[in-house]
Amino acid sequence: MVKQNVIKEKGLQFAIQIVPPARAMQSQNEFGLAMELLHSGTAIETLVCEAECAESKYDFIHKLPIALKEANENGYFMNSFSKRTKLGFCLSVFSLKR
Repeated sequence: MVKQNVIKEKGLQFAIQIVPPARAMQSQNEFGLAMELLHSGTAIETLVCEAECAESKYDFIHKLPIALKEANENGYFMNSFSKRTKLGFCLSVFSLKR
């Protein structure tokens, strides 16, 4: 039986949920911010997948903090856009609670 990777699954859910806010940003002519949001939002799962297939323990340990940095970047982009436009977004997938 294959053990489910909860972080990887949440990363995928987050990547899917990040598309509507990115589209809203594009509709407000925030193209650069939308692209950054899409990049950092989809990078989380990518980095977790890379860590899963790491060549060494060091490589594994190196990838996960980068994924956390990408998640923090997303929070910044979402807060910045929400405060400027008065549009609120709720992305509940990435809570640390299981």
